[in-house]
Amino acid sequence: MLIQTRNTTIRPTGRLGVLSQTEIERLTDSRHSKLHDLFRTCCLAVMNCDNETDDPRLLLQQYHSFSVAIISEERGIKLYLENAPASAFVGRRMIRGISEHIFAVLRDIVFSHDDVFSNESLDQSKSYGITDSVFHLLRNAGITEPVTHLRLVVCWGGHSISRTEYDYTKKVGYELGLRRLDVCTGCGPGAMKGPMKGATIGHAKQRIQNGRYLGITEPGIIAAESPNPIVNNLVILPDIEKRLEAFVRLGHGIIVFPGGVGTAEEILYLLGILLHPENKEMPFPLVFTGPASSKEYFESIDRFLRVALGDDIHKYYRIVVGDSAQAADYILHSLRDVRRYRRETRDAYYFNWRLKISEDYQEPFNPTHENMSSLRIDRDMPAHELAANLRRVFSGIVAGNVKEEGIKAVEQHGHFEIHGDTAIMESMDFLLQSFVADNRMKLEGVEYSPCYRIVK
Repeated sequence: MLIQTRNTTIRPTGRLGVLSQTEIERLTDSRHSKLHDLFRTCCLAVMNCDNETDDPRLLLQQYHSFSVAIISEERGIKLYLENAPASAFVGRRMIRGISEHIFAVLRDIVFSHDDVFSNESLDQSKSYGITDSVFHLLRNAGITEPVTHLRLVVCWGGHSISRTEYDYTKKVGYELGLRRLDVCTGCGPGAMKGPMKGATIGHAKQRIQNGRYLGITEPGIIAAESPNPIVNNLVILPDIEKRLEAFVRLGHGIIVFPGGVGTAEEILYLLGILLHPENKEMPFPLVFTGPASSKEYFESIDRFLRVALGDDIHKYYRIVVGDSAQAADYILHSLRDVRRYRRETRDAYYFNWRLKISEDYQEPFNPTHENMSSLRIDRDMPAHELAANLRRVFSGIVAGNVKEEGIKAVEQHGHFEIHGDTAIMESMDFLLQSFVADNRMKLEGVEYSPCYRIVK
């Protein structure tokens, strides 16, 4: 198939601030080639929003001749893109939303490199330093503006879901929009796009013209889950752990739709944090919801969580099947408790500072074969520590499924091996097999080859 491309020059749009000469040099100097390669890859991913592939290597192969150059001028910068995907254009002009996303990529990559990782006052070895880094990145993107209402609902779910499930996510998003609630997702397709699409209609009916459709991603996943065009605030965090922390610090409530291993990772991340003794009194509404056809999916999730973390874990979430209005109402009514708690503790509405997130949830996990096989999965562990390691297991499988480095590692060294408590391993194996059977590991039509092996 012939790949259609375009050449163009674009100037900053959206929330990009003025770059210093030093920042421009970092992206153009050959000594910082890794930073420029990262920028190039993320730009290509942003322009791939309407193409159905979650294989980052295929994307890079198709557009191997794509290049992006930063041109410095006295009045600022502009970008020259050569052999860019034609789908990002209408006629000779790039779609405005895509142009905004490209400059959001530039903003976040430069800022995270210069003002976060090179900032000695942000100690990345300490929990508070990591949280401050997340806050700095979000503030630079204009996300942490003071608010007087709690209305941001985070929606998690898979990029590879059925049409019935996708339509249901739109219905929930519509109900959220009618209740004047905003939506934050992982910014990709599937369950990340549907709620935003539905919310636009709900907001339109309420004559809300400044609805927020916040998308949060990271470089390792952006090529597999390209930002959908509805996102009007895009933020690229440096790694999956900071991305997850941004979700729970910003969100006032969370809705989980059907998904695969990435969704299971997100669920374990949040539940592990809520299980921490210091978060015992903190209200945090969490709903698992989907169409009637997804009943067995949530039963499998619930069964696995109970086996791994104990029967009491179900107190932290509510399962709503086949009723989009009920799911939205539960979140809306639960926000009263969240608001009361934030007032009593004098915590900010725009960033949940009081939420205790321990370092084992913040330190980036490198899913090598050795690290995966050495993860301790034992029910004698404190529940929040066990949840942290289970989260790492699913994070590693995500890497093996859709991240370039993870795919290469599996091709070179074989399957990731996962060891642990027999009952947990059996329940995990059943859950993962159900994901495979329901085509939740890859986009529909792509045959899945497992990257893992459960050792019982």
